[in-house]
Amino acid sequence: MKVIRKAKQMQREMKNLKCQGKKIGFIPTMGALHEGHLSLIRKARLETEIVVVSIFVNPTQFGKGEDYKEYPREFKSDKKKCEMAGVDYIFYPEVEEMYPKPYYTYVEVEKLQEPLCGKFRPGHFRGVATIVIKLFNIVMPDIAYFGFKDYQQYVIIKQMVKDLNIPVKIKGVPIVREKDGLAMSSRNKYLTPEERKEATLLYKSLLKARELIKKGERNPSRIKNEIKKILLSGKIINSEKIDYISIVDPVTLEELKKVDRECIIALAVRIGKARLIDNIRVKC
Repeated sequence: MKVIRKAKQMQREMKNLKCQGKKIGFIPTMGALHEGHLSLIRKARLETEIVVVSIFVNPTQFGKGEDYKEYPREFKSDKKKCEMAGVDYIFYPEVEEMYPKPYYTYVEVEKLQEPLCGKFRPGHFRGVATIVIKLFNIVMPDIAYFGFKDYQQYVIIKQMVKDLNIPVKIKGVPIVREKDGLAMSSRNKYLTPEERKEATLLYKSLLKARELIKKGERNPSRIKNEIKKILLSGKIINSEKIDYISIVDPVTLEELKKVDRECIIALAVRIGKARLIDNIRVKC
């Protein structure tokens, strides 16, 4: 396994591999790798010949007052996990390598970046789209893998690739959960034991929503009220800590006025120092 820190060196390596006809799979990450990331790596290992993981805590996707400085950085541990999972290359650049001064160019995916997390994290998806397209230009993958936990991100990247004719296939991979249902996230490390226990209410509320839909409930407001009732049943979460509960179209991310087709039920809740997101796909 090679660790490369310079963009031009990474490009040279990837161009050489592509000239040899190698199929490249790519997993962009911010490090602090967990089983969710490893599931992406395993899928890439099965489907491609060369597996590349990038580890870069991207400053442009963090807003003022967010946890950029506190975000876990665990490169030694991440490197070991990548080696054990069969990764061929880690791209591990410095901030100055990705954003040399002066830096003026950013990418936005209009409309899709506005709802859900976009309402509460202005500029976040601008930063995500920008760093991902830069990484695509450096790594030149055939397939890139994204987890469905960050569903809005997945939809945005897929649309960006389509709109800009980028020759990479985007594959979504199911959410990996802890035994108690909590979606795996690098930010789960922020939770105290009491907060960690209460965080399980997110998935419990989503399961209840799915149950209601399967039983015939079609009114989004009633479904959201049931989700909120479960979220508020603990001791820590209150209404002010719930950023959103949304039932949206899987492609457009538009709120459904009636649950009469397949949908994504998504939510974001702040618990202690962590802002947790989760979602579930439901077919009527």
